[in-house]
Amino acid sequence: MQKRKFLEKLRESAASVLPIVLIVGVLCLLLVPMQNDLMLAFLIGALFLIVGMGLFTLGSELSMTQIGMHMGAKLTRSRNTWLILAVSFLLGAAITMSEPDLQVLARNVPTIDTTVLVLIVSLGVGLFLMTSMERILRAIPLRWLLIGFYGLLFVLALLSDRDFLAVAFDAGGVTTGPMTVPFIMALGVGVSSIRSDRKAQEDSFGLVGLCSIGPILAVLALGFFYRTPDQADAEQVIASYADTVALGHGYLRALPETLKEELLALLPIVAFFLVFQVVSLRLKRLPFLRIVIGIVMTAGGLMLFLTGVNVGFSSLGYMLGSSLADPKWRFLLVPLSMLMGWFIINAEPAVQVLNRQVEELSAGAISARAMGLSLSIAVAAAMGLSMLRAMLGLSILWVVVPGYLLALGLSFFVPNTFTAIAFDSGGVASGPLTAAFMLRFAMGAVTAMGGNVMTDAFGLVALVAMMPLITVQVMGVIYVFTTRRKGEPQPAPAPTDSDVIELWEI
Repeated sequence: MQKRKFLEKLRESAASVLPIVLIVGVLCLLLVPMQNDLMLAFLIGALFLIVGMGLFTLGSELSMTQIGMHMGAKLTRSRNTWLILAVSFLLGAAITMSEPDLQVLARNVPTIDTTVLVLIVSLGVGLFLMTSMERILRAIPLRWLLIGFYGLLFVLALLSDRDFLAVAFDAGGVTTGPMTVPFIMALGVGVSSIRSDRKAQEDSFGLVGLCSIGPILAVLALGFFYRTPDQADAEQVIASYADTVALGHGYLRALPETLKEELLALLPIVAFFLVFQVVSLRLKRLPFLRIVIGIVMTAGGLMLFLTGVNVGFSSLGYMLGSSLADPKWRFLLVPLSMLMGWFIINAEPAVQVLNRQVEELSAGAISARAMGLSLSIAVAAAMGLSMLRAMLGLSILWVVVPGYLLALGLSFFVPNTFTAIAFDSGGVASGPLTAAFMLRFAMGAVTAMGGNVMTDAFGLVALVAMMPLITVQVMGVIYVFTTRRKGEPQPAPAPTDSDVIELWEI
């Protein structure tokens, strides 16, 4: 059974990675000359990414999702509000530290210490997971919380250091990844069962959307206290290898170093689970062993994934972006970014899950095909807009403020469930390849054009994560008009157990 699941995960991860490999291969063979060692490192890195993503997603499904469900159920039975809030904060912070998308982003930010950024983002998620649990317990409408927190966010953004703006919005996108989402969603479904009213399950949606606000606010607040070095101090190191043996040794050296870092990142959530197991959970031997095996698979997958990113993908992505920024090829930057964005979103398995379940939720009024097409167009546009913004040096606020205002405005015209799903699904589009390759591609292009990496390159993940907020709600508007035209004006049905949007199935 597990072998079949692993092969399925490998196919899914290969579908995500191979389109990018094909596009890059064509560019490097026909248009942009690239060093042989970088190209070979990239191809080996692609293999590491495919195996690592497959192993990681299966391990996360066996471990982190199960830990979230068991702890959520146990907290529910305690019915102790303060315990629920305190444990939610600790769990949210602990699980975020091991999020691979956050690890990739933190390594790429040149002027903020990696550990500092990971810690401050993790605290932001912990605080807002606690807030989300309070919302479920008190049945606070999601729309007004979103409006209030985004209003605070925009005020803080206007006052903060401009070098932190784009990184802050990117941090909100990368925290809703394959490690954090299943855990948060499972925990929320468990806690929502405390309430017995009809809207309890509906209120379990929106957790991921709220938790993505926490890191943005946390990083913006960090900008008031943290002093960054000059841009000149943020030189990017490009790996180079004299021969194949040197390349092999480069990978071999990176594997144990990465494993050590990932074990330290996983340590808080593992320690928390073991303490909970001894004190309260007391799982039987077989479920406990499955979770332990899942944790080992998660650590191994993370090691392979991040080694492939650091040794293979980062350098070539950076150099490719830098080469295409040459005036001779600069006109290709926007269309190529859009093309890669189209393939990245089409290859995301979680997007397929989202599309099918929105079709079910709307009783067929919104087809999975229409949803898929709208998301593909949205992410392609987001990638192109990100590269255009980088070329023009346009502030991230000129894009995200109108975008979020539109998303919040649409929430008044669609059923509440569509709004919750939209804000939850923002992390679906910003998958691992967005941070692992496209961000480095943008950094190379910005550096070659003489721009500021902190303000011009970062923000790409944020724009990709923002688009589903708009497109899913636009689909909700279509649903409303369709049902009214049929003479059946009604809100989207309250979700049942089978309607839970399992965004972690990647």
